[in-house]
Amino acid sequence: MRGIIGRGRRTGPPGRLGNRLKRAALFSLAVLLPVGMSVAGPDAPAAARFDPAFGFDFWVESPEMGPIKSRIFRAADGNTGRVVYALDGMRARDDLSGWEIDTDVARELTKWNINVVMPVGGRSSFYADWNAPSNFFGLGSSGSAGDASGSAADSGSGLASGSAAGLGRSNTYKWETFLTRDLRWALRDRLGFNPNGNGVFGLSMGGSAALALAAYHPDQFRYAASYSGYLNVSAPGMREALRVAMLDAGGFNIDAMAPPWSPQWLRMDPFVFAPMLRANNTRLWISAGSGLPAAADGLDVNTVNAMGLEALALVNTRAFQARMMSLGAQNVTYDFPAVGVHNWRYWTDEVYRMIPDLSANIG
Repeated sequence: MRGIIGRGRRTGPPGRLGNRLKRAALFSLAVLLPVGMSVAGPDAPAAARFDPAFGFDFWVESPEMGPIKSRIFRAADGNTGRVVYALDGMRARDDLSGWEIDTDVARELTKWNINVVMPVGGRSSFYADWNAPSNFFGLGSSGSAGDASGSAADSGSGLASGSAAGLGRSNTYKWETFLTRDLRWALRDRLGFNPNGNGVFGLSMGGSAALALAAYHPDQFRYAASYSGYLNVSAPGMREALRVAMLDAGGFNIDAMAPPWSPQWLRMDPFVFAPMLRANNTRLWISAGSGLPAAADGLDVNTVNAMGLEALALVNTRAFQARMMSLGAQNVTYDFPAVGVHNWRYWTDEVYRMIPDLSANIG
């Protein structure tokens, strides 16, 4: 069992930490909301890294959502025992994962003899099982079940997209069930992948989802990592901040996911289910940047947006850290770089830092 490692920042006494969290939350919300919150990150140009010859499409039928595509990248040595899932952010697309579009982490992971599974889609879903299709005043449930085209939902953003058909609208998101039942066993039966002892990591929305999957499915996921995740979604103001984000990222209605402060909502909050991660002895990698940009980031609207988003992620992540420390958890590595905003460059760097630890703890 490994100890707690923190880089870039030092955690002070709980009282001082709480005051800093409150001040940072107020600052980050003040910065974030006027420029338009986007939890998956700013709309930066894609890195054009997609290479269709490297990965391959893997379609699995979800009884609740229809056919869902994942992208599979095979370990260099051909093993089937070492598997990691990579979860996308709030603006997940329906053609490819952002991890494939904007990064080349799959190539590095496969060099470490790790098979990579990238589920495609799930915009604004938090990879959760929702209560109902997303709609507003009865609008948004038209179209056939399993229609993955998404029409306006995939080409634009905002409340206007909320009336379009597509996954999560013409049917109910059931992403947790898909990842832990349908995809898990299809990977075993068709590719021979080990269904147990896997890893899972994600950015932003995908970060909190990765921890939830590990907490409730410890046999499948013994390792989980969150980069810039929202790990205290029940904190004051967080639900409404996420409401704005989900409206902007495709016009999704957070009330269809889970009622406010319900058991289902609390089940999604890493701060709440932290004791399960400690009890399971899940190996965790938790990171968030300072919200300060590097010179290479420039200073424009996207950077300012990314600064506010990362500041909010840092507040949430520090709160989760304090919670785990209060439980005496020793199964976590924390990484808090002194420079870093909400974008793919920093998440890529974090994957590279994490890989040796991941490799030592899966399979």
